[in-house]
Amino acid sequence: MPMTIPVLIISMLLFFVLFFGIGFLLNMLLRMTWIMAVIYPIIAILIIDKVDFSEYFTNARASFTSLGNSLSELAPADIAILASGLFGAIVSGVTMRVLRAKGYRMF
Repeated sequence: MPMTIPVLIISMLLFFVLFFGIGFLLNMLLRMTWIMAVIYPIIAILIIDKVDFSEYFTNARASFTSLGNSLSELAPADIAILASGLFGAIVSGVTMRVLRAKGYRMF
């Protein structure tokens, strides 16, 4: 079933807000500005690929081949949704940087 435009927009907004919020909270608690932008690709790989995470270490060649196949089969809507999540993670880092530069302290 193809994805409709309203579903795509809502999904993109949800991924942006979800990863912005998680990134913002992690930044406040851990004081690591870009932690979510670094962790997000791992989360995206776990969402995209059907291989267990441990297999990337035990059977690397087959796991990365499977990941490449999964990435090449992504629909443009899926890419847009995942990109909006990455954008949300990056914007949370930028927001924390701006807030810290203006003197706001969290915890």
